[in-house]
Amino acid sequence: MSIVEAVILGAVEGVTEFLPVSSTGHLTILENLFGHRVDDPAITAFTVIIQSGAVLATILFLRKDIARVVPAFLRGLFNKEAREHADFRFGWAVLLGSIPIVIVALIFKDDIETTLRSLWFVAGALIVWSGVMAFADHAATQVRHEEDVTWKDTLIIGVVQCMALIPGISRSGATMSAGLLRDFDRVTVTKLSFFLSIPALTGASLLQGVEEFDNISTGVGWTNTIVATVVSFVVAYASVTWLLKFVAKHSYSIFIFYRIALGSLLLVLLSTGTIDAKGGV
Repeated sequence: MSIVEAVILGAVEGVTEFLPVSSTGHLTILENLFGHRVDDPAITAFTVIIQSGAVLATILFLRKDIARVVPAFLRGLFNKEAREHADFRFGWAVLLGSIPIVIVALIFKDDIETTLRSLWFVAGALIVWSGVMAFADHAATQVRHEEDVTWKDTLIIGVVQCMALIPGISRSGATMSAGLLRDFDRVTVTKLSFFLSIPALTGASLLQGVEEFDNISTGVGWTNTIVATVVSFVVAYASVTWLLKFVAKHSYSIFIFYRIALGSLLLVLLSTGTIDAKGGV
């Protein structure tokens, strides 16, 4: 992998991580076009690790909320009365909502890193989940807000988040759709998606960094990985800032149409043999 490829992949990760268009799907497509085997352990690890840049951007963006929720959650662990505070309940809800994807990811780790990395899965997931997003966007009443979030809501959203382990589904697309179907407004589900990303992506990045340290060193290279992560951080911060402003006034229609168009293009390219489902040279 060249440094230019690393910069491009980092930028794409930063732009797409929190948009409901599947960052992993986009990275898989680009890695394929750059001539890499998308199921190569080093490439798979690189794809996961550079998400940590987007996580850091989210933490920076939500720093005021985190500075409020975390202390309230810790106080509630040792003080029964503090558990009645809205910030404790929100923190507890986010924690519970993060558990399902950890369990599923560990159970199906091998399939996620190999079989599901095929561009056929990416194309199909982009198109199929667009239908789910369209239904959720249309059916949403948006009568509930951030203060109405309960652990039951985040647990349900967390279970749906597991679908995002299939490249092309989109973690944010899954959580936002589930949140809308729980009658939350778009700003709340988008912000909740940001919070749920922190435990999930941090854990995945750390696990891949430890397990695939040598593969990264001899394959992609840690310099390229760090550069891509830094670029991801910078671009992701701008992306989350823009997204919250956008969803306050618009539906998810533009993302749905884009997903369908990209998925359809992929199917054509795969069917005609223009590109290979797993890539490589």
